[in-house]
Amino acid sequence: MGIGAAERCPCHSGESFGDCCQPYLLGKATPTAEALMRSRYTAYHQGNIDYLIATHHPTQRYAGQRAAIAQSVATTTWLGLRVMATEAGLAIDSKGVVEFIAYYQDPRPGQIHERSRFVRQKQRWFYVDGDALPPVQPKRSDPCWCGSGQKYKACHGR
Repeated sequence: MGIGAAERCPCHSGESFGDCCQPYLLGKATPTAEALMRSRYTAYHQGNIDYLIATHHPTQRYAGQRAAIAQSVATTTWLGLRVMATEAGLAIDSKGVVEFIAYYQDPRPGQIHERSRFVRQKQRWFYVDGDALPPVQPKRSDPCWCGSGQKYKACHGR
């Protein structure tokens, strides 16, 4: 599922793909833990399994990881990303935490609400692991999390 550099980035940063996640997916080191988290979301969105494995901390990789990611990519449509909070994770830090909600359809709508841990080694950020958090239910009049521009009640809140 390729997207053009001028199109809006799937990570919902508001930037174009070419100015946001594309350089990282092509090999440029991410400057922050949040940038890595956003680029990993985009990699899931696009099915870039190699990037997901390469950015997972080497001590946390496991046998069967590629197959598990491939199955997820094949059955999941990623709808949107919302960064809730960040702690540290800047270019001067060696650790960072990003809390996010990733919205998906598989085949029913759902979300992953996670507090993820990242480490920076040799000028590269890696995803280590995360704690699952309870789902966040949007209010009926909130914008829908899928980015449709409709209110939640008129879109995925039906």
